[in-house]
Amino acid sequence: MIQLENTVTKDLLAEAEKSLLFTARRPELVMERGEGMFLWDTEGKRYLDFIGGWAVNSLGHSPAALQTALARQASTLVHASPGFHNKAMIEFAGLLTGVSGMDKVFFASSGAEANESAIKLARKHGAVNLNGAYEIITLTNSFHGRTLATMSATGKPQWKELFAPKVDGFNHVPINDLDACFAAVTNDTCAIMLELVQGEGGVNAVSESYLYGLRKICDMYGILLIFDEIQTGMGRTGRMFAYEHYGIKPDVLTLGKGIGAGFPLSAMLTSEKYDLFEPGEQGGTYCGAPLAMAAGHAVLQELLERNLAANAKVQGEYIRKGLLELSGQYPITAVRGKGLLLAFNVQGGAASELAAECLREGLLVNAPGPSTIRLVPPLIVEQRDIDEMLSILGKAFGKLKLA
Repeated sequence: MIQLENTVTKDLLAEAEKSLLFTARRPELVMERGEGMFLWDTEGKRYLDFIGGWAVNSLGHSPAALQTALARQASTLVHASPGFHNKAMIEFAGLLTGVSGMDKVFFASSGAEANESAIKLARKHGAVNLNGAYEIITLTNSFHGRTLATMSATGKPQWKELFAPKVDGFNHVPINDLDACFAAVTNDTCAIMLELVQGEGGVNAVSESYLYGLRKICDMYGILLIFDEIQTGMGRTGRMFAYEHYGIKPDVLTLGKGIGAGFPLSAMLTSEKYDLFEPGEQGGTYCGAPLAMAAGHAVLQELLERNLAANAKVQGEYIRKGLLELSGQYPITAVRGKGLLLAFNVQGGAASELAAECLREGLLVNAPGPSTIRLVPPLIVEQRDIDEMLSILGKAFGKLKLA
């Protein structure tokens, strides 16, 4: 347990207990400010951030490019209603479609909204082009969001009965099992939806031959291939989009997290062929709002100008090398992932305990499973940050006597 010395922190935590709906177990500290690779709590303690807001803070904390873009746009136009075009929306749409290789984009505020949009588009395609087909094949251990539909699409076993009855029409099959996916296709199938690297599911990547097979299945039956790149997009895996590693293009692409670098923003992109919605079928109060559009445009420009996808590749390889060296002294196994979406296993379900010890030592890492530690630092990470992370990680292993 972290000992609290600051009465301000104690008072804030008491207020949180009083007024915030309980949805998560959080440590007894309050984050107050951030800069670059670091966060500081209300007691002035510094934390090296290798969670990155759950892969959100692509440019680090409080990046200058985002500050400037938000201030400039806020002084001009914050919101105009989704019933109108706005200049920032048009400019960002042009840049994003050009970079992604897709034709059309729908903007939203969260990854779950983007995935919900993809689900609706797939069912619209089924209604218009596939005689009413509505079922979507997704993967076990996948994660697509926390709306009722995206929870239904998600392949977390512990969610199977949660908030029943779920939204019907999702069939889950194992990752990298092409035969199982092929067997699941019926006349009611309108899409296959998957993460190219499962984040919450333990950082497991699809194989190239498997993805090639899925593309063939979709082409054969005229069903949509949807890539959920909420976590893997925007340079995270060492390419701007994870699908570039495979050379296989989706029909629908969803983006979130790093696209706004901390500002709530997401996107669903597709080709001209699947521009199918009629007025009133899809939308949202904040979809394409100028402030979000300015943020996204600034973030994407920064990613491109600084070539941060390439940095993710280089630094990810450096992390892998460091973890493999540490594995000679500590029980680190199964180092995996792409770019700066990495994970490794620890023995005996000790991941949460290790993450908690790292927190006490001033390092933020994530334990998405009992034996899995995930590393998703900002894309601006440098070797000196990685060296510090590895040093703290080794110290945490030593204190827990995990050797």
